[in-house]
Amino acid sequence: MRSNENTLLLGKKVVLVPYTAEHVPRYHEWMKSEELQRLTASEPLTLEQEYSMQRSWREDTAKCTFIVLDAEKWQARLSTTEESCMAGDVNLFLTDLGDPSLGEIEVMIAEPSCRGKGFGTEAVLMMMSYVTKLGLTKFEAKIGQGNEPSIRMFQKLHFEQVAVSSVFQEVTFRLIVNEHERQWLLEQTSHVEEKCYRDGSSESH
Repeated sequence: MRSNENTLLLGKKVVLVPYTAEHVPRYHEWMKSEELQRLTASEPLTLEQEYSMQRSWREDTAKCTFIVLDAEKWQARLSTTEESCMAGDVNLFLTDLGDPSLGEIEVMIAEPSCRGKGFGTEAVLMMMSYVTKLGLTKFEAKIGQGNEPSIRMFQKLHFEQVAVSSVFQEVTFRLIVNEHERQWLLEQTSHVEEKCYRDGSSESH
């Protein structure tokens, strides 16, 4: 989605940056993992296919993607690349052409050393806060029935279970952002700074 191609979101634990070609090699290595393929219902791609996918995601008006960086590593880095700070990604899909206020959200913390630290929770909160400004008020998350950590995380974020698919073995959770939820979301993300992103660097607005 081009609307976020120059946006960097700085949180306490994570930094969200647009998915660029610089990030593809690390992302490609992650997606060789059979566990991640299973959790994300993804097929393995060649490196060239991964570059092509990155370009198509960037142009896709119905998809918003941020790479999740470890904020501590990112802020401490001097000569290290942004790629070395990567922890995962967070995505938002506009899945219903008839309802532009509904988005499906998913998060993947792919780097094993970054799991269990609240990175996914903060990334989802930051993404929801960002896209509510674009007019989204309803969020869905589809999670594999066996993915207990993700199920607990979305429940903690006020999502409620609305459907179970035995065919796909997944659970659908939904959050409707009413005024109460909007205030809660603002409180949870009041520390987040939005900056201008330029190919691995940032500058304040």
